[in-house]
Amino acid sequence: MEREGLAEEAILAFRHYYEQFVAGETGLIAEADIAPLESLPEFGDLGPGDAAPLDEAVVIKLNGGLGTSMGMTGPKSLLPVKDGLSFLDVIARQVLALRERHGARLPLVLMNSFATRKPSLAALGDDVEVDVPVDFVQNKIPKVLADGLEPAEWPANPELEWCPPGHGDLYTALQTSGMLERLLDEGYRYAFVSNVDNLGAVLEPRILAWFAASGAPFASEAIDRTEADKKGGHLARMGDGLVLRESAQVADADQDAFQDTARHRFFNANNLWVDLRALADVLRESGPVLGLPLIVNRKTVDPGDSSSPAVVQLETAMGAAIGVFEGATALRVPRERFLPVKTTSDLLVLRSDAYVLTGDHRVELAAGREAAPLVSLSDDFKLLRDFDARFPQGPPSLLEADRLIVDGDVTFGAGVTVRGTARVDGPATVQDGEVL
Repeated sequence: MEREGLAEEAILAFRHYYEQFVAGETGLIAEADIAPLESLPEFGDLGPGDAAPLDEAVVIKLNGGLGTSMGMTGPKSLLPVKDGLSFLDVIARQVLALRERHGARLPLVLMNSFATRKPSLAALGDDVEVDVPVDFVQNKIPKVLADGLEPAEWPANPELEWCPPGHGDLYTALQTSGMLERLLDEGYRYAFVSNVDNLGAVLEPRILAWFAASGAPFASEAIDRTEADKKGGHLARMGDGLVLRESAQVADADQDAFQDTARHRFFNANNLWVDLRALADVLRESGPVLGLPLIVNRKTVDPGDSSSPAVVQLETAMGAAIGVFEGATALRVPRERFLPVKTTSDLLVLRSDAYVLTGDHRVELAAGREAAPLVSLSDDFKLLRDFDARFPQGPPSLLEADRLIVDGDVTFGAGVTVRGTARVDGPATVQDGEVL
């Protein structure tokens, strides 16, 4: 890490988690140590956002991913997702619309990785920059061999010897990059943080006003957990505070309880609100180690080669800071604030007419729809190149669809319409204009 020029704070943070792992720390959170969260403050009960301190707010987007799970090699944020616009295009327009409407400076700041920085900044251009830099770079850590616990070596592609330390690195990277100090110097106090692939995560003045008035150092947005979210992280009570538990932190014996959506009702949307002054205070007291729970992620050194050596990636989750900040809270928000694109099935729904892009570039369900259609595409569609090849004329109409299941190699023609529930088994070609 020293040879790579990484900051001392980043090295100390990695040392902390590596020593925990070597000492036998698993990062597991036992069901017996937590209690279900019964209720949360409601978005629907918030007052107007007139008092929101928008001139003290910054929008931070996590932009470190390459979309490798969909076969991409460049930044995921540059993938066209709606009306020919990429994630980054839409987000920049959302921020500019908020600036214009409220007369606020409201900077957009990206947390890039070494791999995403150059192309993302080239695509973003100069329109969004105000009085702070438009990005800072997350740190990287060595993958650790599962057998021997030494740094992994992979001469065939040395870049694969490294990995991101999870998005919990946000707080260390803000500090090591100098971005935290710069934001505070320019008078920014409140950060709204979310993933770049979640276009529902738009800064909401009503939430900002509530957060600022609450005096809380940290808040997490939560949505009602459904069967589709049962393997994702949930919020719970631990002692006098709140905790985020991710799937990698659950022992096999606790999996049933973890996935019980009636027991653990609130899913972490990973939309976070951070008081930057409080963050600076905590980092001053704790140093670069914020104390986030360890997450042990087991993979192979080459993710595309299951025969390559087994490694562990020592990660943390940024949402887990809810258990670090005294007085941290959470807010129950509508599902429309959580529209992530993790798979090509998600991408198809977002590109379809089930969603529309409003004049201020918010992504909303089309008129008459109360929920998004459920789409399940087979592995034939998993990679973006295969997905695009099977929808050469664009997505089918899903405006009146409830569910679409595609199993096998299926190619869709132009003007296809899905109504209600439909299933297509391949190999097959859906002809132009067909109604399913």
